[in-house]
Amino acid sequence: MSWFTSWFDSLYYHTLYKNRDEKEAQAFIDNLVAHLQIKKGSKLIDIACGKGRHAKYFNQKGMDVVGVDLSPNSISAAKKDKNTTLNFAVHDMREVYQKNNFDVVTNLFTSFGYFEDTKDEQKAINAMASNLKLEGILIIDFMNVKKVITNLVLEEQKSIDDILFKITRKVENGHIIKDIEIINGTEKQHFQEKVKTITLADFSTFISNAGLRIIDIFGNYKLEDFNATSSDRLILICKK
Repeated sequence: MSWFTSWFDSLYYHTLYKNRDEKEAQAFIDNLVAHLQIKKGSKLIDIACGKGRHAKYFNQKGMDVVGVDLSPNSISAAKKDKNTTLNFAVHDMREVYQKNNFDVVTNLFTSFGYFEDTKDEQKAINAMASNLKLEGILIIDFMNVKKVITNLVLEEQKSIDDILFKITRKVENGHIIKDIEIINGTEKQHFQEKVKTITLADFSTFISNAGLRIIDIFGNYKLEDFNATSSDRLILICKK
């Protein structure tokens, strides 16, 4: 079993990351919708949607949205808010969901770079491109690996809901690896996150190979210019 299959479907994953900044995420989506002039009624698929926080807000903005994720637990939670224009499904991002069907494909909050084989990363981008209608838009929001590596916090501890998370980080063989030791009363568990250090040059190759072109590159959720040294994010806007 891959690390992401077990970790993303774990209740501990959702506990560790439960305090994500909703206002920041919504402001990012507001900025994207305004900049790209995404019309109400546009068909959008959010790839690796988790519990659907981005998908739900896109839907509130008037889009017809599908959120897909590999985690059954996440999709089960997301489905509690489904409606006639908001649906969720368990799905592997490496496979095409609905060919030539969507105006917008999103892959947000560093929900990429998990696979051992680079061919699988390319397969995932190819599938995203295949999901798009002609002239459709792909939005990828990834970490800026250079800044993350420069500012890597090697060790930290967090106590959330009386659960202790001991976290260590390292860079090894082209991956940023986060080891997470969990102590919950007498229960101890260990999980690992392993994300590839994918650069703008790497993404450019994936995107070009998939028959897309990059039309915008941003460095943060305010959609300011990307700087490889100082930007918080690497946000790519691609067109089919």
